[in-house]
Amino acid sequence: MTPVLAASTSDTGLVVTDLQTNPSFAARPVRPRNLNAIPEGMRRIAHAFVEKPDSILQVLVEAAVEFCGADSSAISLERENRTEDAYYHWVAIAGQYSGMYNAIFPHYPSGCSICLERGRPQHVRATKRYFDLLGISAPPVTDGLMFPWQTEEARGTIYILAHEREEAFDMGDLQIMEVLADFAAIGVRQLKQQKKLMQQTSMLAEAAMANKLAHSINNPLQSLTNTFYLAAEGHYGESAKRVGDDALRDLTRLSLLVRELLSLSSHQR
Repeated sequence: MTPVLAASTSDTGLVVTDLQTNPSFAARPVRPRNLNAIPEGMRRIAHAFVEKPDSILQVLVEAAVEFCGADSSAISLERENRTEDAYYHWVAIAGQYSGMYNAIFPHYPSGCSICLERGRPQHVRATKRYFDLLGISAPPVTDGLMFPWQTEEARGTIYILAHEREEAFDMGDLQIMEVLADFAAIGVRQLKQQKKLMQQTSMLAEAAMANKLAHSINNPLQSLTNTFYLAAEGHYGESAKRVGDDALRDLTRLSLLVRELLSLSSHQR
């Protein structure tokens, strides 16, 4: 018999079990559910991608609550400037835990850390003791699933949770969430690529504009520089010489700036 891979410490009140080695979860009866759950969830995520791209992750957790019957659903991502005490950020949340939107959690104790380390779906339970350690007032997790989730620039965990039922989820919920999470990840990756492309296009456009501007300035600038150079040499009289001296210093500095601008724009093309 395959051993059950679990992470449990009595002092934290958190128990995380690997679903891949947990026969008791696989043996749960699969309850009847809406056959359109997956296509409808994908439709909502696709609609969010088109109409309001920044809401994709929120749409995902709301779909989890509806289609999996979860009491709460959340997405926790690793912070960019993370520390051991401020490691994870709940960036999307729905259901009873909605009040914890934007909450920050430590690296330990954390089901998210275990889930990411194992790299596959996990079962989770968390007692009041766990939330007391975090200094949070929240309903316990009596039954929950966690899924590792990653794009090129973000890594974290998706949760679906129950707060009273002991066996709220089954293999059907696992399948729904894996499909919807993967679909949402595709949408987020596409958005990142679009933003990068737009930034690159913007940079190229700015470089072209700078090049055009530099050229339009440079030609009359050279003409003026020549005129004031002659004035500074005394070709137009003593009074013109003093004006030429002052103007030539400013024009010389301006010419240097234009050359730098031309050089910069040529490097960005």
